[in-house]
Amino acid sequence: MRLLRAATWSLATTMTASCVQPMHLAHDDSPIVLAHQALTAPNPAEPGPYRVLTLTYGSGKDRQRAAFRDSVVIRTRPVDGSKFASGPSPAQAKARKKFFGFGFDSMPINGRVWYPEGAGPFPLVLIVHGNHDMEKFSDPGYGYLGELFASRGYIFASIDENFLNGNIRSENDARGWMLLQHLVTWRRFADSAAGPFSHKVDLTRIALMGHSRGGEAVAVAAAFNTLSHYPDDATIAFNFHFDIRSIVAIAPVDGQYEPANRPTPLENISYLVIHGSHDGDVSTFSGLRQYERIRFTDAVPHFKAAVWMYRANHGQWNTVWGSTDGGPESARFLDLRGLIPPEAQRQMARVYLSAFLEATLKDRAEYLPIFRDHRLAGGWLPKTMYITRFQDHGFHALADYTEDVDVATGTAPGVTISDDSLATWKEAVMPLRSRNGNVGRNAVWLGWNNHIAGSDTTKMGRAASYAVTLTDSLRTAWQVGAATAIEFSMAPTDVVPKARAAAKDTTKSKGTATKAKPPAKQKEPKKKPEVKDSLPMQLSVEAIDGAGVAVRLPVSRYGVARRPLEATVMRRKGRDKSSFGSLFELIPQTYVIPLADFRAKDSRFEPATLRSVRWVFDGTVAGTVIMADIGLSNIRPAFLTPSLP
Repeated sequence: MRLLRAATWSLATTMTASCVQPMHLAHDDSPIVLAHQALTAPNPAEPGPYRVLTLTYGSGKDRQRAAFRDSVVIRTRPVDGSKFASGPSPAQAKARKKFFGFGFDSMPINGRVWYPEGAGPFPLVLIVHGNHDMEKFSDPGYGYLGELFASRGYIFASIDENFLNGNIRSENDARGWMLLQHLVTWRRFADSAAGPFSHKVDLTRIALMGHSRGGEAVAVAAAFNTLSHYPDDATIAFNFHFDIRSIVAIAPVDGQYEPANRPTPLENISYLVIHGSHDGDVSTFSGLRQYERIRFTDAVPHFKAAVWMYRANHGQWNTVWGSTDGGPESARFLDLRGLIPPEAQRQMARVYLSAFLEATLKDRAEYLPIFRDHRLAGGWLPKTMYITRFQDHGFHALADYTEDVDVATGTAPGVTISDDSLATWKEAVMPLRSRNGNVGRNAVWLGWNNHIAGSDTTKMGRAASYAVTLTDSLRTAWQVGAATAIEFSMAPTDVVPKARAAAKDTTKSKGTATKAKPPAKQKEPKKKPEVKDSLPMQLSVEAIDGAGVAVRLPVSRYGVARRPLEATVMRRKGRDKSSFGSLFELIPQTYVIPLADFRAKDSRFEPATLRSVRWVFDGTVAGTVIMADIGLSNIRPAFLTPSLP
């Protein structure tokens, strides 16, 4: 994507040693958080039983790529993409055509394939790279995934779209359209009477993956796949309608292309997005916007998941790109010292992407819990910190904060919301790290301080709380019971409200005594900088049934509520703050708490009569959190895995 431009490089060349900030990494809690392996399924990152074969398909005339000229096993026909992409100027378009040997009216269908030896049919997975130097080809960089996926019984193709790289913009519609053209070609491969893929491709089980601009392109392709016409020029008819079950976005951009000037809508497709904290190119978790736009309206068991990996960057997901996200020159201004080793970053991709394919293309439900709670896969994942979000088609929103401006009502009919002793209660936009960036939707901001203001700093008031109450009819309609879980997403912030004011003493007589003269103001001593609390937030969730039985469980049992994790992407002191506006990303972690766990703690509690859910801020004295997507879901049996110690 290359968001870091030449102007930044010029500034970097003048950097002196005194301007380089000390390396700062947050305390790593992964030795504790990832200390257990609760899932008993086979590790999805381990090679499967199939022998892996490889080949390339393409034009056979590629001027720059021997692999698509001399070595192609299957020759393909180019397509006219001139309605979707063009050069930034006639001169540059001419230069590009001279380099590649073709223009946008003759774009080649080139791909590198890893596939299993066997009769099949095998699910089909396509991956597409993002923007990079057009002369340094990106498509070979996913071979590590190709080897793994083919060994596990998938046909995997890395798509060449390098001719869309370089100095052109707003071409992600072309990138998405080209992916669909590859699927058209794969349909011919599968239907042919002979050839290496004759009747070996399962076109009812397709997944698309993309990196950076390619991460947005897969969403565009999935949207175009359902349409009859190109949104920006309806004279161009579409007739794709492939069985794309799922898509994966790796550190994607969002909004580089918008169909009919609207954010790309998607529904009824499973979605996984992964991103790194130290991404020096797409330096904010833009894929959360597409995550939020995914909607499930049918009965098919789709789900969406987001995974944020601490210390991961942009390029190490691709073996060609490496650690310098802004190109080789960016080593002078990007802080590369804290990056996780490349192989560890790619191991994370193997685990999550392979588990996602197993769950969505092979219906292997035993892999679903890793998306609900990453702690369950502590033995598989590289030791660093993760934040994960999750939602499936069975989720029912009590309060998602998108419907109106009334803070006292929820999303579902009849749901009411109340508080006790909160210092902050408002609905506001969910921000992203980038200055003025946001995910395109609201959340609730809840702040509390259980201290009572005054000279006695140990005096505490009642623990603040926030409650959501549902109706009997809603509980019946949603079939709430022992198999139901409370779901919500929450992110602690660094904001600490002031202590509560002490209650006024109304028993004292007003009298007629003369008021004493106030003492002279003393010069206040210089305040020392406050040391931010780095301990995880502690709070409880309380479920209350129809008979008034209230059972409280600690949130920490279902995931760590970390303080914001700072990530310094730039080497120069102060550059992160001035460039982004924030040193951290506020990403709500999803928590799933089965009602059966409340029943296990107190046998009097009746899940089927659940009346209210209450968040009680009883562990951390003061703080602020944002919460989103509060609701109930009926847990699939696959999610009923053993609890962590």
